[in-house]
Amino acid sequence: MLPHLLFDFGGVIIDIDYDATPTAMRHLSRAGSTIAFSQARQAELFDEFETGHLSPAEFRSGLRAAYDLDATDAELDAAWHAMLLDVPAERLALIGELRAQGHQTALLSNTNALHIAEINRRLATRYGFRHGIADVLDRVFYSQEVGLRKPGEEIFRHALAEMNWRAEDVLFIEDSPQHVATARRLGLRVLHLAPPLTLLTALPEALRAFPREYAPATI
Repeated sequence: MLPHLLFDFGGVIIDIDYDATPTAMRHLSRAGSTIAFSQARQAELFDEFETGHLSPAEFRSGLRAAYDLDATDAELDAAWHAMLLDVPAERLALIGELRAQGHQTALLSNTNALHIAEINRRLATRYGFRHGIADVLDRVFYSQEVGLRKPGEEIFRHALAEMNWRAEDVLFIEDSPQHVATARRLGLRVLHLAPPLTLLTALPEALRAFPREYAPATI
């Protein structure tokens, strides 16, 4: 049986600059506040937004209050989107090829209403996608819609149950170490896409190595 593929989004399919958003928001802060947001950890405000407990308006209000931001909605959204970079066509093509070969595919992403809308807009403009990244995957699980987020075990269990997948039959492709740790604890095989690895360079080798984990000699 071919392994099932569970993809993270940011840092795997879409390029991400995790420092760009805190930098952009700091420029909007009257006090020069440091924004508590990074790849490794973030403030509760961001967790609440990513699990659908805050609306975009409530999120913007929370940002203004927490970090003394003097900005319009449009300026806040632009700063929030600053981390979102390119979605390379080659990665989308690779996913399409793997689906055509018979791999079942799904996305498991910590994200939010504003980023979903922005990425969907970009994918529609550049690639003509009608339903965002769901156009190239069998199923999409967004923390915003599920009400759970990584690195918690519950969102992994939810995705596995919805897909009717056994953990040992899944290759999880992820760039954040804390999410990798949860996946391994639950018995998923993992491709930790740490720089300089990319989806194009590492995924084919990881599939050849499955069910062993792909462990490059140098990272």
